[in-house]
Amino acid sequence: MVDLTGNNPPTGEPLFHVVLHQPEIPQNTGNIGRTCVAVGAKLWLIRPLGFRVDEKHLRRAGMDYWQHLDWQAVDSWDELTGHLAGRTFWYLTKTATRLVWQADFQRGDVLVFGSESRGLPPSILTSNPAQNLKLPMRNLVRSLNLASTANTVVYEAVRQLGGLPD
Repeated sequence: MVDLTGNNPPTGEPLFHVVLHQPEIPQNTGNIGRTCVAVGAKLWLIRPLGFRVDEKHLRRAGMDYWQHLDWQAVDSWDELTGHLAGRTFWYLTKTATRLVWQADFQRGDVLVFGSESRGLPPSILTSNPAQNLKLPMRNLVRSLNLASTANTVVYEAVRQLGGLPD
């Protein structure tokens, strides 16, 4: 049976913490969760979610590996920051001036992604603008897919650490 409460017990210290702020599309969350399982990252979901987390919806979104995912759902940004106090937070936004390759990722860092339609709220982005990062893209593109962006950023962080720990 899959734990659907959003409070799976930790399986050790995660490589990174990946945060989705009010995600809307279950398939994106499923793909990001798969990436987290692949690299040993913990996935955090900040409610409200744009989908239900139950067995039927998990299967439909292709999240059949969910039982291997270290994840937790929280009700607010403040609750999340309370859990992850003292860690370095990186905020992904197309409005950043700093490229993701210019970040110095470390084990235990927090990678924060906004919802598919709204991105991250201004209150988060203005709290520490030096930590805002973006992927380069031409102006012809409004935005990149959330799962593609998260996958790219997570694997850049893994690359900077020299690969996955044994």
